[in-house]
Amino acid sequence: MKRAIYPGTFDPITFGHIDVARRAAHLYDEVIVAVAAASTKTPIFDLEQRSELARVALQEFPNIHVLSFDGLLVEFARKLGAISIVRGLRAVSDFESEIQMAAVNRRLAPEIETVFLSPTEELGFVSSSIVRELARLGGNVASFVPLHVVDALKEIITHEQATKAGANMLNSPH
Repeated sequence: MKRAIYPGTFDPITFGHIDVARRAAHLYDEVIVAVAAASTKTPIFDLEQRSELARVALQEFPNIHVLSFDGLLVEFARKLGAISIVRGLRAVSDFESEIQMAAVNRRLAPEIETVFLSPTEELGFVSSSIVRELARLGGNVASFVPLHVVDALKEIITHEQATKAGANMLNSPH
């Protein structure tokens, strides 16, 4: 069985991520969407939420499964018997850091190939950070993420705003 790992923080999962996962599923017998626990980023959703949002978004694809992981990606890939790591490339700006990561992963696990897939042209500009910022500013993100993700974003942003408003009231000089 040819298994690939498609890692990321998926905070939140976007139509671009779904497109890359779907296309990888045509190349491999099984694709594991690996939701990373540790990151240099500060996610808006916790690991369990990100994993569940991805699971729901990808449920129609029988050979795509969602797992979370913590630690070294190549060790997770080895443990699962993956032959490839799939990475999405949106733009030239992604290329340099992705090539560096691929080189490090090749040094650590030469038996696991990194494969780059780009999303379709109409999704190439979509990123989780753009979606989060747009949602925080009250923009409509429904053309970038599935509806269950739109709802989850609204809920978490409403909670963030309520928490911030409460903190502002406590710090008010009145």
